[in-house]
Amino acid sequence: MSHSSHKLRLNPIACEAHGMCAELFPERISLDEWGYPVIAGEPISPSLLSHARRAAQACPTFALLVEKDKAPA
Repeated sequence: MSHSSHKLRLNPIACEAHGMCAELFPERISLDEWGYPVIAGEPISPSLLSHARRAAQACPTFALLVEKDKAPA
């Protein structure tokens, strides 16, 4: 049985630089000099998955998604 990993994906067109995601999930998201999110590329550990989902749900423009990583484990 394999564990599926998850990653964050940003839709840069939808993002309006509110910064909520970085506030809620600083473990993987920082902000650039204009306030837009910079997402760390490594998979999200199961212990942080609920934080990632909370950050995605809080995005006012739905620009942040948590998705299963399609790469083989």
